[in-house]
Amino acid sequence: MSWLDIPADSPFGPENLPLGIFRTGDESPRVGAAIGTQVIDLARLAPERDEFGQSSLNAFLALGRPAWQATRTWLLDLVGDDSNRYALEPYLLPQADVEMLLPFEVADYVDFYASEHHATNVGRLFRPDAEPLLPNWKHLPVGYHGRAGTVVASGTDIVRPSGQRKAPGDDAPTYGPSQRLDIEVELGYVVGSPSRLGSRVSVEDFAEHVYGVVVLNDWSARDIQAWEYVPLGPFLGKSFATSISPWVVSLDALEASKVPLAKQEPAVLPYLAGELTNFDITFEVYWNGQLVSSPPYREMYWSAAQMLAHLSVNGASVRTGDLFASGTVSGAEKEQRGSFLELSWGGREPITVNGEQRSFLADGDEVTITAWARTPNGPRIGLGSVTGKILPAV
Repeated sequence: MSWLDIPADSPFGPENLPLGIFRTGDESPRVGAAIGTQVIDLARLAPERDEFGQSSLNAFLALGRPAWQATRTWLLDLVGDDSNRYALEPYLLPQADVEMLLPFEVADYVDFYASEHHATNVGRLFRPDAEPLLPNWKHLPVGYHGRAGTVVASGTDIVRPSGQRKAPGDDAPTYGPSQRLDIEVELGYVVGSPSRLGSRVSVEDFAEHVYGVVVLNDWSARDIQAWEYVPLGPFLGKSFATSISPWVVSLDALEASKVPLAKQEPAVLPYLAGELTNFDITFEVYWNGQLVSSPPYREMYWSAAQMLAHLSVNGASVRTGDLFASGTVSGAEKEQRGSFLELSWGGREPITVNGEQRSFLADGDEVTITAWARTPNGPRIGLGSVTGKILPAV
């Protein structure tokens, strides 16, 4: 409960309190917390806390889990106790009046491939004469290293990438703008506490290192990707842009949305085993304003704790600001597919968007992905949204 006037359907109720970076006019960027339709200006509210006056969340993230939890407890008391009304009200700003920026400086970026539904669909599309899942898929969380420098804030326009493409019937590749530009609905995990090079992060220590999550769109040029990905995997078809939502929702805010991870067969190796959970999160994908898909995160095969454990099992360190993503979130039903490649089945089954038959993105198209977590007998925890508009190739 809160003394603030918060709409019942608000994604940012008093139980959520996600953090982000904002600015007003020509003032310096700083840390804020979302509450209802407003932003709490934490830098002005608590000027003694230097981490709130920074242009990224990295200084706060580096403080570690005890500081994260203490800050959340402080914020919960601020918005929940009516006696704090007059102390807090001067530092509330309408969200409509602020500009939201990239919430943290991305150190490294890793993208996984954790949905069995998505991996199966893509396998059938890319390798129709073979088993859809490669032999390693159920033994380890498959992933690749992306490009941290092209992770951008929601609202950033996406320039159509160019590269080599080779259609199956062509004798040689050609160069030009991607003709099969796509999205991928993903959940991104934000690392706060680093680990030492040569050490490993266990599945049990996941919450000691990861602060929270963002909504992520891994834009994908499918024609470039299809030609380049053998034998080393995605490169230019993925590295041109990845968009993330402006608010980072803490793992503590998502605690009530945890669900048990489905049984994994065959049994995983010991370093990937433990008491594992997923989050009951639903995404919604809007293509030029039309809802076209609602992927469910709770059906993901690999948990985030397993992703982090595998990422570091060879001794690779994690750093404050590292971002690792789930890979495309897809469900069993067609309307739960998290990419247009799957929704249109490689372009062979176009979908109707605002009266037009569509398979992949055209210049001028805009995609918005929203997400919220379900809690038993409790409020929805909103993750906010990530939006991008496609501009012509240069």
